[in-house]
Amino acid sequence: MLTQIVTADLPFLGPDVAASYDKAHVVILPIPFEATTTYRRGCENGPSAILTASQQVEYYDEELEQELWPVGIYTHDPIADTRSDHPVSSEAMLAVTEQTVRQLIADGKFVIGLGGEHSITTGLVEAYRKANPDEAFTVVQIDAHGDLRHEYEGSIHNHACVMRRIVDMGLPTVQIGIRSICKEEADLIKSKPLAVFRAREIALQPDWMERALASIQTPKVFFTIDLDGIDPTLIPGVGTPEPGGLNWYSLTTFLRRVFESHDVIGCDVMELAPIVDSVVSEFTAAKLVYKLIGYQAMAKQWLG
Repeated sequence: MLTQIVTADLPFLGPDVAASYDKAHVVILPIPFEATTTYRRGCENGPSAILTASQQVEYYDEELEQELWPVGIYTHDPIADTRSDHPVSSEAMLAVTEQTVRQLIADGKFVIGLGGEHSITTGLVEAYRKANPDEAFTVVQIDAHGDLRHEYEGSIHNHACVMRRIVDMGLPTVQIGIRSICKEEADLIKSKPLAVFRAREIALQPDWMERALASIQTPKVFFTIDLDGIDPTLIPGVGTPEPGGLNWYSLTTFLRRVFESHDVIGCDVMELAPIVDSVVSEFTAAKLVYKLIGYQAMAKQWLG
């Protein structure tokens, strides 16, 4: 049995606009799990930091020209919490993540997972795959790293292996913002082949977005966003930063276009590792989560 940690975290955006579970279209699922970090630690504190920072996000979205909170946003209790004294294995984390998300899917909720390390995404994606066994979907990854190693540091569930696990599921993938891979990953990308849009390509080729959109071959999409995919001058608080990456408007424009052209079934935002005496990373992450909610609300016409 995994120990559930009762935290003092406020709900996303704050209690004044929090919806009950029954009335919520969106469920924010904090998963403060960290076990395989390979550089800078602290991503188990990411979900709490995002929830705290969200208290400062304006309800009114100037791009979408309306307040978004009326869609109904419910914040779930944390699962697979490694901030306790009780160890949580990767296998146990994946099991409880899959189980929890499958119940949320069954209840008709749009789930946004908050990590925690990127290995969590395997559990989220597996939940969607099992909930819809006859419906293919594409996993669109925003990331600095390929995350395509078969195993790393003795574990196939290392955060550096998450997309390999998804490829092994037989799901199509599209990778955006990649700028760090090993030879094993480079060979796999060529042999499959996999759809990869590298950060330097994005910076230098204006037509990258059209080609990326065209590479999504299924009507349904799951978004996994590792925050190190964004330029580290915007979000320095990550575990494995890499120079370069997407800027805010390239990222949000791409996200909005995918939400408008495809059926986005779920999302996650991973790998925030807060920096002491700086709130820019968690605030940017919180605003990104609000953007995801807004783009889905517009696509589904939840706001009328």
